[in-house]
Order: sequence, then C-alpha cells, then structure tokens
Amino acid sequence: MSQESYDYSNRDSIWPISWNDFHGLCQAIALAAATFNPEIIIAIGRGGFYPGTLIAHLLRTEIYPVRFTRRLNDEVVRQDPQWLLEPPALVQGKRILIVDEIASSGKTLRGAKQKVEELGATVVQTAVLYAHSWGTELPDYIGLISDALLLNPWDREVVVNGRLQFHPEYAEAFTHQGQEPDESLRIPATPINLAKSPI
Repeated sequence: MSQESYDYSNRDSIWPISWNDFHGLCQAIALAAATFNPEIIIAIGRGGFYPGTLIAHLLRTEIYPVRFTRRLNDEVVRQDPQWLLEPPALVQGKRILIVDEIASSGKTLRGAKQKVEELGATVVQTAVLYAHSWGTELPDYIGLISDALLLNPWDREVVVNGRLQFHPEYAEAFTHQGQEPDESLRIPATPINLAKSPI
C-alpha cells in the first residue's frame, strides 16, 4: 500500500526550472567542484541521474548510478529510503562526489554518504541542484536554495493513457498553492515524428 507523497503544503510559491536553468546549475556545480577533482561521481536515481550525468560530462570523470529511494515505479511506497542499487566497491580509495536532485530531510544524502564511506572512499562530498531552507546543512554544493514548489523539466510531464499530461504529484502539489496546473508550465518541446517505430 502506498504511503502519502511528499508534503507540499509548506512550499511558498511555484518555480518552473527550465532546461537552460538546469544546465546553468550543473555548470555552476561543476566549476565549484573542479577544485575537489572527484575521481568518481555517484548519481542517486532517479532525479540525481540528470545532474550527475551532466556534471560527469563537464568534469570528464566516471559516473556510477545508485538507487537509494522511498519510491517504486514513481510512487512513494516507504517512509525511509531503501537501497535498490548500491555503490560499487571501486569507490575505495577514491575522491567521490555524490549528486542528487534536492536536499530536504537529508536522509538520502546522509545514507548514501555513509555507504560510500563504509566502502572506503578517501573523501566524500555531496552536491544537489536544490535545497529547501531546512535541508542546507549536509550538501557541500547547492545550486539554489528555495522553499518554492520546484518543477523539474524532466518529470513535469508523464505519459498517461498514451498522452502527455502534468505529473499527478505536481498537479496535487498545485492545490496546496491554491492553483490549478497551467498549460504555460508545460515543456515547450518541439513535436517530433519518430524516424522509426514498431507501431
């Protein structure tokens, strides 16, 4: 049985993050982390895969995905994060940068950092695109601090019954802001006809 999703009642506004914003945040983190010179980036999925991958490209370093999450199939199903895919043993003796999407309670980052340290990493730093005001203590690098409802460009829309629509979790979160989903907040992607498809 599903748990309730995240508490969106304490957000103070709505902030749609564009793909350009995302790129700029990743560039800023990569530039700041360049002096740390991480040998491996550990990206916490799913949300951390996006910044983790771009930052790894920008720093030209190795990246490994992990899954330490409360979610399953995009629904919150547990109170605390659980390991579904652990970090590789080759973090031993290396400088590690752990990347996630957002810091709020700190449970995910704290658990991931502890696991990587247990595996023998030399130094571990953490980075997030965003942090809420109550989640700023743990990350070493934070792209922006905001208590707004932050709308990611990668999960704002989902496919339901063969059509794109606002993510139901975001739609629910809008009600806490006294608003309805606005079509202007959709991703302005160029419609593409596939070059090949089995259907």
